[in-house]
Amino acid sequence: MSEKQPEPRYLAIGRIVRPHGVRGELRVEILTDYPERVAALRTLYIGPEHRPYTLKTVRFHQEAMLLTLEECTTRDAAEALRGNLVEVTLADAIPLDEGEYYHFQVIGMQVETDTGEVLGRITDVFTAPGANDVFVVHGPLGEILLPVIEDVIVNLDVAAGRVRVHLLPGLLDAEEV
Repeated sequence: MSEKQPEPRYLAIGRIVRPHGVRGELRVEILTDYPERVAALRTLYIGPEHRPYTLKTVRFHQEAMLLTLEECTTRDAAEALRGNLVEVTLADAIPLDEGEYYHFQVIGMQVETDTGEVLGRITDVFTAPGANDVFVVHGPLGEILLPVIEDVIVNLDVAAGRVRVHLLPGLLDAEEV
């Protein structure tokens, strides 16, 4: 039985940090590996209701995106959007190369070792600052953090909902080995 979540309709590409200036421009923390692709989009979706906004301009400044939206023309309007995610539809997302995946696709996948021991299911994925993704796995051994590196991830099969891993020394607490 799979515990995978249904595929989302939207993918986050940024989070609104604060207004930038007095004309409604937004300073956005970049949450995508392809920020340069944002300029080709016409519509962005903001907030839990996924309200559509028309993108006028995007520029990059100090590792952030600065967005101008047709519907956001004042500092107060920009301030009201602070903290919200900026999203695109799944159809507008960049196609992935072979071996790549969206984080939502691995949530709920079963994780087992290369010796067949079931470690549990992936409950979260985060990216270590300046490093690689990390799978958060919950199962019979409790919470395990697995770095997404070649030495650990033996096989990741999105279609089958399964990840096979090789446990390097130190990945589990000493009493669990």
